[in-house]
Amino acid sequence: MKKTYTDKQGQYLAFIYYYAKIHGCAPSEAEMQQYFRVSPPAVHQMVLTLESRRLIERTPGQARSIHLLISREELPDLD
Repeated sequence: MKKTYTDKQGQYLAFIYYYAKIHGCAPSEAEMQQYFRVSPPAVHQMVLTLESRRLIERTPGQARSIHLLISREELPDLD
């Protein structure tokens, strides 16, 4: 299957997957910011991009509501 995301987007998707697997909930934007060492607007823009590309979905107004819309097999390894 052809991947439908960039390498950087893949790393965010893999982080969301593994974080949720370990912690039982999706990561916050602040946790993604800390992990990737980027600014809050950079993380938020990435989340919006992933959502617009139908790779994730979120529940409006609910914290930690990111849910992957692609399977584990479609994700890259986390660098």
